[in-house]
Amino acid sequence: MNTVFIAGHARLPSGMAAQSIYQTLTITAEIDKKYGVIVAAGCTLATDHGKDFVQQLLRGHSLQDGIEKPVELIKKHYLGKAGNALSSALKDLYKQYQSCYEQS
Repeated sequence: MNTVFIAGHARLPSGMAAQSIYQTLTITAEIDKKYGVIVAAGCTLATDHGKDFVQQLLRGHSLQDGIEKPVELIKKHYLGKAGNALSSALKDLYKQYQSCYEQS
């Protein structure tokens, strides 16, 4: 297998539909081992549309280039209440990538 699966977590703001189901927001990503490219992503937003939108924003980005561009895309294009939580979860995912993948 040429990919790894990594998750990042963040607290959801109160008053969101997803917050009544989950206490935290999780972003998961399947990442190419060689190039660090996100081949697929998912998250625990309440709607399929939101999950698909986040997938579209993240797919194709290489974590070897850092996390700034994907975080910027989330801030620019996702205008829902979970925007800050998405950014935080993405940063947490990147920390997991750095500690688990780049060390090996």
